[in-house]
Amino acid sequence: MPTNTEKVVTVNLEWCKGCGICVAFCPKDVLDLKDEKIHIKNINACIKCGQCELRCPDYAIWLGDR
Repeated sequence: MPTNTEKVVTVNLEWCKGCGICVAFCPKDVLDLKDEKIHIKNINACIKCGQCELRCPDYAIWLGDR
């Protein structure tokens, strides 16, 4: 079974409506809005807490296996 350290943040830009909720809840400032879509700006800072996935109303961002 994969551990949390083997997970990676994945974004589906087609599903993202640019609401910014994931940006607001990210404790490490990993995400940013660019051109009304979510972008990962600092993946190395990600602690894989899952707040982005939990808060996204459109299921456009998630922690998945590498």
